[in-house]
Amino acid sequence: MRKNKLKKIFSEGKAVINGWLQIPNSFSAEVMANQGWDSLTIDMQHGVVDYPNALQMLQAISTTDVVPMARVNWNEPGQIMKILDAGSYGVICPMVSNKKEAENFVKACLYPPKGYRSFGPIRGLLYGGADYGKHANEELLKFAMIETKEALENLDSIMTTPGLNGIYIGPADLSLAIGEEPGFDKPEGDKVYDTIMKILEHAKKNNIVAGIHNMKAEYAQKMIDKGFQLVTVGSDQRFMSGGAKEALSKFKKIEKKEAKGY
Repeated sequence: MRKNKLKKIFSEGKAVINGWLQIPNSFSAEVMANQGWDSLTIDMQHGVVDYPNALQMLQAISTTDVVPMARVNWNEPGQIMKILDAGSYGVICPMVSNKKEAENFVKACLYPPKGYRSFGPIRGLLYGGADYGKHANEELLKFAMIETKEALENLDSIMTTPGLNGIYIGPADLSLAIGEEPGFDKPEGDKVYDTIMKILEHAKKNNIVAGIHNMKAEYAQKMIDKGFQLVTVGSDQRFMSGGAKEALSKFKKIEKKEAKGY
C-alpha cells in the first residue's frame, strides 16, 4: 500500500503544512496541489463540497504527491467510510465531545476486528494499491476536532482513545464554546489562546499529534514553535479573494493618486 508520508513527518518530530479546500472544483484542487503542500484537506463541513465534487478533487490531488484528507460534516459512519473508500488518507471529524464519540469515529475508520468499517474501497484500491485492505488500518489518519465545552472536560479520555492519531482545533467553534467571539489567530493572553495551549499540553502528555486551523502563515509558524505538528493555513477561497482584493486595492490607490494630481 502507498505509504502515508504524513506519518513519517510526525514520527520525525516535524510539522505538516496543510492546505484547505472549500471550492468544489477539481481544477482549483489541482492548482492548490501543485503549490507544495504536505497535505490538502477537502472541507465537506463548511465548504460547498459534496461527494461527487470530493471524488474529482481527490483525483486531482492524486496527480501530485500531496496527501489527500477530508473533513466530514459529522461523526456519521456512512460518510466517513465513503470518503475513505474514495481514497482519502486521513479524516478530520468535527464536534467530538467525549470518549464514546471518539471511539465511534475511530471504529468507522478501521476494518474489523479493530473497527466496523465495511469493505469496499472502490477508489482506495486504485490510489493506495492492491494490498490496501491489509494496511489501511495502519496508514489512514484519524483526527478528532476539539471544539466543544464538553470536549474540554474530557481531553484525556478523548486523547487516549485507541487508534486516534491526533486532535485538531477549530478556533472559531472553540471560541463559541467558551463564550467568546468566533475567530482565528488569537493573541497571547486571550482566553481562547490559553484554552488552545491547554489542549496542546494534553496532546503532548498523551503523545498524539496536535493540529490547528490558522489564517496567517506567521501565526501557523508560531503554533509550530509551540509544538503543533499539523497546521492549516488559509484556504483556496481565502487565497483567491485575498489575492483579488490585494490587486484591486493597488489600482484604487493609483486612481486616488492620479485624481489628486500626483
